[in-house]
Amino acid sequence: MGNAYCEIAFKTIKTYLETGKVIDLPKDVPAELKTKKAGVFVSLHLKNGDLRGCIGTFLPTRKCLGEEIIRNAISAATEDPRFMPVTESELDDLDISVDVLSKPEKCKIVDLDPKKYGVIVTCGSRRGLLLPDLEGVDTVKEQLKIACSKAGIDYANEKFEVSRFTVARFH
Repeated sequence: MGNAYCEIAFKTIKTYLETGKVIDLPKDVPAELKTKKAGVFVSLHLKNGDLRGCIGTFLPTRKCLGEEIIRNAISAATEDPRFMPVTESELDDLDISVDVLSKPEKCKIVDLDPKKYGVIVTCGSRRGLLLPDLEGVDTVKEQLKIACSKAGIDYANEKFEVSRFTVARFH
């Protein structure tokens, strides 16, 4: 995989599927994985490009970035309600990406760019998030409609707040 972020996610998933145990953050990881805090999404795709799981946090919920990756890797592999849990036999067919999110900032729709910014839409207690630069999502309108749909917000008839964020994406 070539980078510490995805290597930790893969090792986490492999260990969890084989033993049911959650790994400790390895001691030899880059310092930022032990000290930085941020929201993280772990996305699993099959080699053919099909999504296999994607779970994340838009704000940090753990004491460091490495622990955020570990928790969200397990969730992406075993708790995404759209998919059956990943099996050991699928491990070699997984492509893993880890998105580290910037702190979300409220914005106006005119300030969005679906290639550069992810979005969070909020209406009351309902909230939907869509990562940036996703294949097939080329306009702000498409991005907002998908995020609203995920939140159960009626895009055309309900008012909603919009926040944007950037990601550092690791494959």
